[in-house]
Amino acid sequence: MSEAANSDEPTLSVGERVRQKLAPWIAPFVLLVAWEVSSRTGLLPKILLPAPLDVARAAVTAVERGSLLTHLGVSALRAAAGLLIGSSIGLVLGLLTGLSRKLQLVLDTPLQMMRAVPALALVPLVILWFGLGETAKLFIVSVTVVFPVYLNTFHGVRSVDPQLVEMARTYRVSGFKLYREIILPGALPSILVGLRFALGLSWLVLIVAETIGATQGLGYVAMNAREFMQMDMLVLTIVLWAILGKLADVLARTLERRLLPWQPRTQRMTAE
Repeated sequence: MSEAANSDEPTLSVGERVRQKLAPWIAPFVLLVAWEVSSRTGLLPKILLPAPLDVARAAVTAVERGSLLTHLGVSALRAAAGLLIGSSIGLVLGLLTGLSRKLQLVLDTPLQMMRAVPALALVPLVILWFGLGETAKLFIVSVTVVFPVYLNTFHGVRSVDPQLVEMARTYRVSGFKLYREIILPGALPSILVGLRFALGLSWLVLIVAETIGATQGLGYVAMNAREFMQMDMLVLTIVLWAILGKLADVLARTLERRLLPWQPRTQRMTAE
């Protein structure tokens, strides 16, 4: 019997696959058309919310001048660097506290308390500690993304079958080898969930980070547009953040499919 016959998943035609790919974009497209029509008919005053075509023209002008791509690149580097630093710290803390009850008692309570502090509240202290340079911006992003990675890593480690860990220790698998061969593969699905949250938060908190003496970045563009009442540029930065958030989510899902091909949910996403 063929492999296709044994599969429980229905075989989709090309047309059905195309419709599935386009379906998530129907609502944004309808919203965009409604926005444009409302702006052109005067229902939405352009001084408060420019039409999508005006925002698109502002984007083309900014790209032609070269400024938009520069600001976008600077923000992307900040988000990526903060994500790398914060995720690494969260991963290490989650692995340590997940396996050690003593470390959990020492570290978990202060981490939970720090998690409740909003990033905006840290800005005055961060300026005193690090000044107005790049270190302050990276610190804000890193601190924010530590916690989703830490919590999900901790949960993932605690979800690993204890009998599997005991069996590994019986065979004298310990230390880094235990983490690499038993703990990490078992906790990886939960870790990737935390990374997915962290990707979104890194862009979300970047607007706060780029209020700290920035002269480049999307946050700087938004503040500058607000000061000079350039509504088309202000709306453009909001649209770009929405697009970047979606791209971050797509990146996280792609990483999940690559690293977890055996997961049933991953197999369904691949089939779709």
